[in-house]
Amino acid sequence: MTASIRDVRPGDPSDAESVVRVLRAALPFSITSAEGLSFELSSAHPAKHHRILVAEGPDGRVIGAARAGIAYDSPEPGRSYLNTYVDPAHRGLGAGSLLLRAAEEHLAAHGAVDTYAWVLDEPAPRAFAERHGYRPRRSAHFLRLDLAAVTLPEPPRDGDLPAGVELRPGSAFAADPRPLFEADAEATADEPGDVAAELDDYEDWLAHVWNNPTLDKELTTVALVDGVVASFTAAQTDGATRYGSAMTGTLRAFRGRGLAKLAKTVSLHRARAAGYTEAFTGNDAGNGPMLAVNEWFGYEICATETRFTKKLETL
Repeated sequence: MTASIRDVRPGDPSDAESVVRVLRAALPFSITSAEGLSFELSSAHPAKHHRILVAEGPDGRVIGAARAGIAYDSPEPGRSYLNTYVDPAHRGLGAGSLLLRAAEEHLAAHGAVDTYAWVLDEPAPRAFAERHGYRPRRSAHFLRLDLAAVTLPEPPRDGDLPAGVELRPGSAFAADPRPLFEADAEATADEPGDVAAELDDYEDWLAHVWNNPTLDKELTTVALVDGVVASFTAAQTDGATRYGSAMTGTLRAFRGRGLAKLAKTVSLHRARAAGYTEAFTGNDAGNGPMLAVNEWFGYEICATETRFTKKLETL
């Protein structure tokens, strides 16, 4: 079989749906939608050089996809990301290799000197990465919670919150989300990972984070202490049955008070009341505090990814 590689067609809902179908088959614990995919392309910062490539079989069916771009918000120039996905029913037919080559050429043409790729921690995906010159780094876990069946901690009642603590939905910040941007920037700076990120562009954050259609501002929950944002859990949804914790963080000055648990408890209860039946999240394998919080809620590890890296030859 010979696959052909092309860019996803912007503004084509059927093309976006085909990519989402591949992503859900290859990574069933991810939160994705056609609307979110289209937004991902249209909102990407120009310096990101973000592309979504697809692999088509001889019959024109999309059987694989790749996301690639420059880590423009990293303090270290030349870093990039590249993630390939192939429908499990069509693996072993060469689509992954073709996607990888096209994406690497794109990155090298825009000055990337190394690239990072998430790879499922299973024999076949790891062997594929190693055959193409990638070497393993740190790992991260996907966790799942059966939201329809789990017994959640009781949400705090009025008057039961610690003195000065208030819980609000993300939508309460619609008029001025800058406090959430500042909290996200601090939490992101402290997040363990191979590629550091600095959130210092408020307008860019508004464009690709705050305005992202997968961000559910009603389920996103923020803990304030004496009126100051202290902790938050950002919620993503697929508009159907899946809820995801996109980011949970507590500012340094407020850690150790259980604020993340409070925010997440309220968010999960709201998600279940809204009809979501599965909750997903992801944690770096070395992030013991957040893994402990999620295990306390009843999340269980459902898969592990390892981040692989490769040096690229700049064109």
